Amino acid sequence: MFEHKKHDLLPFPLFLARVMRYLMYSILLICFSLAIGVSGYHFFAKLSWIDSLYNASMILTGMGPVAVLPTNGAKVFASIYALFSGIAFLSTVAVIFTPIVHRLMHKMHLENGNTSG
Repeated sequence: MFEHKKHDLLPFPLFLARVMRYLMYSILLICFSLAIGVSGYHFFAKLSWIDSLYNASMILTGMGPVAVLPTNGAKVFASIYALFSGIAFLSTVAVIFTPIVHRLMHKMHLENGNTSG
């Protein structure tokens, strides 16, 4: 998927295309995570769709819950979703920065002239 350390640095336009592709992957991950939260808040907490979206968005971004959860099932879902959201956030950041970090490491490797390996 990525060029090997012995290969030349990817041309900048192709690198930008790679960054955009990984940005799209991260947006899909966010949308998938948001869909889980919206569905869970709607069905477990009996919130309206817009309130479910608002609550799920706030949890996913780390801001915290907004609505009062009426049942124990809703509270358990919210707890699980909060833990999932932390992992989803870290995963999204990793996906976004992967091509950038790879390019930086590849460039540093080429500048050192180290071709052993």
